[in-house]
Amino acid sequence: MHARHEDDEGAQVIRLASARQDGGEAAGPAATEPGSGPGSGSGSGPGPLERGIASGLAFLRRRIAGEYEVDEFGYDPDFNENVLLPAARALYERWFRVEVAGVENVPAEGGALIVANHSGTVPLDALMLSVALHDNARRCVRLLGADLVYQVPVLAHLARKAGHTLACQADAARLLGKGELVGVFPEGFKGVGKPFADRYKLQRFGRGGFVGTALRAGVPIVPAAIVGAEEIYPKIGDLRPLARLLGLPYFPVTPTFPLLGPAGLVPLPSKWMIQFGAPMTLEEYAAEDADDPMTVFNLTDHVRENVQQMLYDTLLRRGPAFF
Repeated sequence: MHARHEDDEGAQVIRLASARQDGGEAAGPAATEPGSGPGSGSGSGPGPLERGIASGLAFLRRRIAGEYEVDEFGYDPDFNENVLLPAARALYERWFRVEVAGVENVPAEGGALIVANHSGTVPLDALMLSVALHDNARRCVRLLGADLVYQVPVLAHLARKAGHTLACQADAARLLGKGELVGVFPEGFKGVGKPFADRYKLQRFGRGGFVGTALRAGVPIVPAAIVGAEEIYPKIGDLRPLARLLGLPYFPVTPTFPLLGPAGLVPLPSKWMIQFGAPMTLEEYAAEDADDPMTVFNLTDHVRENVQQMLYDTLLRRGPAFF
């Protein structure tokens, strides 16, 4: 009897779901009965809290049972989807209110190299770029990080879980060869740690190693401009003796840190915009051109000019930094 009763209830749920998909006209009396509407707590299905709890319990069950996969780089899609991305998404949607444009320029599949500016004193722009591509382009970006990132135990572990790896040509080539979307910040710490007076002015793009990687892999380069990160921790000073003591590239002084202590670590709620530009296909070049210093230099300079112009355009479109 109980099994039959559960089957009947299941059939009723399926009929109701089908009726709602068809416009709700065939839902029958159950759709208009008192207490069956949204928010009534009865007959409207599980709410966000219940779904969240169910999802969390399912995640824990998979972790305990070992029902998840980790690739050769340490990327853990299940952990990234259920822990890292939701945490970053809270900042993305509610604090920085990120807007994305030009996502149609990101290839829907296959290898490609995203080249973006880097800023913010603390590199939260890497997290926001990851969320933007995951939620809008439906792709996981494999970011290339500096050695320092992988020298900090907890941070290194989380970066690997998120799918990121060292900024070296060998790892980048392997990822691109697997058809992955790879992200790089050629300015490095020079961009992240630049003073507030130099905001939105690109620093040197290194030696152009990313261009050589793209040429060898035969993948397009997609320039990206990130506006908003410059204002979250305005760097007005640098305690260099302390930075050397701690082994850091810089130790920033901002209007709130270290003056306000831990409270000064809260980023200011600037308005963010991320713009993806038209891809550079590099079809007129051959893989051997990656060994030509002049070709690499010219292409690096061209990409840098594209990103800088996109920054200026996006900055004008955004308007005031905090509204």
